[in-house]
Amino acid sequence: MEQGRAREDARPYAPSGTPQDIRVPEQARGEHTHGEPSAPRTVQRHSVRGQILDALRAALVGGELAPGEVYSAPALGTRFGVSATPVREAMQQLAVEGAVEVVPNRGFRVSTRGPRELAELAEVRALIEVPVMLRLARTVPAAGWCALRPLADATVAAAAVGDRAAYAESDRAFHRAVLALSGNQQLVSVADDLHRRSQWPLVDGPAGRGAELLADASEHTALLDALIAQDLTVVRSLVREHFNGADL
Repeated sequence: MEQGRAREDARPYAPSGTPQDIRVPEQARGEHTHGEPSAPRTVQRHSVRGQILDALRAALVGGELAPGEVYSAPALGTRFGVSATPVREAMQQLAVEGAVEVVPNRGFRVSTRGPRELAELAEVRALIEVPVMLRLARTVPAAGWCALRPLADATVAAAAVGDRAAYAESDRAFHRAVLALSGNQQLVSVADDLHRRSQWPLVDGPAGRGAELLADASEHTALLDALIAQDLTVVRSLVREHFNGADL
């Protein structure tokens, strides 16, 4: 075990101390997946655990880890080219976040979220974010909103190519940036956690949802346009519509 841990700690660092890339397969899988991964996804972080956690989150959002299926840490570790230890640690974090459940002596089952749970998460997010956004719409100058344009554009770019993992990250980045204008970091943290929980696992998988991604992305752009124009009537309508819909 100690030798395995030593290999694990040494893997992501070059002799100079610069992090190396871990080649993470597109289809992070365990005992229930089939076929070879189509293309590697490169993730850069300062720890193996951090890289694996990011890769697992992307796999959850992308539908590569199927709701209801059980995945073992050793099997996933083999796919990632690491020992089971960082996978197990990352999975424990995902269990805390509600994305997976521990299955004794087997591994981790990907949680299944139905429409009611997703609706409840959307309702709680709306209760937190809508009043803040409406207040900020009255107080933040146009220049402050213009600075968020690249984040809104990033959601559109990810939606256009159907990259669910990239969309999930850019979507949360946009919402975080908006809420950060309030200056309340606790608010940003709580809202981001709720947002992440609402993004996975998808009960119907990634197929056939490209149009929804584009619709959500266009709402970001329209909302930003209204905020810059300080059109409070349009802002109020768009914000409420955004949370009533399937906001990832």
